[in-house]
Amino acid sequence: MDWRQLWEICSAPDNVPIVGLIPLLIFYIYLAWKQAKANDELIGELETSPAMAKTHHRKTWPFRPGWQKEIHVWPFLLRIEFLAAIIVTIILMVWSITLSAPLEEPSNPNLTMNPAKAPWYFLGLQEMLVYFDPWIAGVVMPTLIIVGLMVIPYIDTNPLGSGYYTWKQRKFAIGTFMFGFVILWVAMIIIGTFIRGPGWQWFWPGQTWDHNRLIYEVNRDLPDLFGLTSNLAKAIFGAIVVGGYYLAGGFLVHALFRRYNPKDYQRMSLLQYSIMMFFWLTMVALPLKMLLRLAFNIKYVWITPWFNV
Repeated sequence: MDWRQLWEICSAPDNVPIVGLIPLLIFYIYLAWKQAKANDELIGELETSPAMAKTHHRKTWPFRPGWQKEIHVWPFLLRIEFLAAIIVTIILMVWSITLSAPLEEPSNPNLTMNPAKAPWYFLGLQEMLVYFDPWIAGVVMPTLIIVGLMVIPYIDTNPLGSGYYTWKQRKFAIGTFMFGFVILWVAMIIIGTFIRGPGWQWFWPGQTWDHNRLIYEVNRDLPDLFGLTSNLAKAIFGAIVVGGYYLAGGFLVHALFRRYNPKDYQRMSLLQYSIMMFFWLTMVALPLKMLLRLAFNIKYVWITPWFNV
C-alpha cells in the first residue's frame, strides 16, 4: 500500500470516523490505565492505614473530603455536559461543512463498486461474514453481543470498583471488556477498512490494491481433511469438535479463573458461572475461527443442513 493509496482510504468521508477512532481509543486507554494505576497505588496506601481508609475515598482525582457522601449533579455534572454538548455540536457543524456527504450516483446493477463495503460501524459484521454463515454473522452474533451486555450486571459478583476505576480489583472484567471491544470489534473495523481490498481480498500493509489480482486458494471444511463425505458424518464430527472445544476450553478457563479469581469464583452461583463461561468461550471462538480460515484455509468446522459454523 503506497502513501497515495493510504491517503485515499483515510480521506474518504466514510473512513474519517475510523481515522479519528484510532487516536481517541489509544488516548482513552492510556487515560484509563493512568487513573487505574493511581487508584491502585492509593488503595495500597489505604490498606496500610486504617485511619486514612475511614475518611478517604478510593479515588485520587477528583476528590474532596465528604464527596463520597454527596451527589454533585448541579452544577458540576450539568456544567460539564453542557460544555461537551456545545463542543460536539461545533465539531459536527465543521465536519458537515468541510466534508461532503458520502452519497454516490443512483444504484446501477451493471456497475458495482469494488470493494463494496458497509458503513464503518458495520464493517465488523461484514468481516465476520467471511468466517460464518450470513445468518450467524448477521443475526446470531449481534444477538449474543446484546444479550451478553445485558447479563453483565447479573453475573458480575465483584463488589469492588464501584465509583472508582481500578485494575487490580477488576482484572478479569476489564480484561474481558478490552478483549471484546478492541480485539473483536475495533480490530475487525480496522481490518475491513485498511486490509480488505478489491474482491474483499486480504492485502497486507504495503501491498497495492490490485483490482485484477486473483488468488487460487481452495477453502476446505475441517471434516474433509479427515476424509468424511456423508452429511451425517460431517454433522456428527462437527458437533464433537465444537462440543470438545467448549468442554476442553471450559476446563482450562475454569482452572485459570479459579486460581486467579478465587473470590469471584466463590461468590458466583452455578447459573452465573455457566453463563459467564459460555459467553467467554464464544468470544474466544471468533479469533480462533479467523485463524483457521486465514492460516489453514478451513472454511467450516461444523456442517449441517441448517447451519454451518
